[in-house]
Amino acid sequence: MTGYPEGVFRRRSASAATDSASAESASPEASEATQPKGYTPKKGVPTPKRRESETSPRRPVKAPETRKEAYRAYRDRLDRQRSKGVARSVPGAPKGEDARHFRPQDLSPARAYARDFIDSRRSASEFFLPFSILIILLLFVNNPTFQVGVAYVIWPLMMVTIIAEGVLVGRTVKKRATEYFPNDELLRGIGMYAAMRQLQFRRLRLPKPRVKVGEDPTPKSAR
Repeated sequence: MTGYPEGVFRRRSASAATDSASAESASPEASEATQPKGYTPKKGVPTPKRRESETSPRRPVKAPETRKEAYRAYRDRLDRQRSKGVARSVPGAPKGEDARHFRPQDLSPARAYARDFIDSRRSASEFFLPFSILIILLLFVNNPTFQVGVAYVIWPLMMVTIIAEGVLVGRTVKKRATEYFPNDELLRGIGMYAAMRQLQFRRLRLPKPRVKVGEDPTPKSAR
């Protein structure tokens, strides 16, 4: 007599194993029915990590190897950013690749006329930068009298000429633009806009000139 009750170490029958398996399969549904409202059952699998769930994981960008490649990548990125904000249906914006050089303050019939007015004529202000460099070089001449003449005569004369020309051109452009486009939203500041464009080389102006020197800049609607 071992003291253990009869049947403790006896193997289960096939019917008992089947009953236990059916009870285990039905237990999740029964447990879900007894859970409170709003209960979310476990998914049974761990939540995937973000790196695993992304269909196209990010790849490291290849850094430019030379300074030339870095500058080219910078220019391409700058051109893409400029082209995104350009509405090509606005009057004054071309339909070609030059649209990427336009800023929001350039997209206006009045501003287009101001650019055409400046681009159709030559001015002393256009050569402000080379004149300034030339005057700086002349100051290195080892002649006190000549240096005084450059610093107190030539330099002030050039500045007065450029300022006077900018004021005159700004007033002319503003007057004519107001006459041609009285309802334009960008009339404010158009005189300064024209004067600042006049200080640039013709080949370096952006947006690029669309009229030749000596051509009439008057809009077709006002002729």
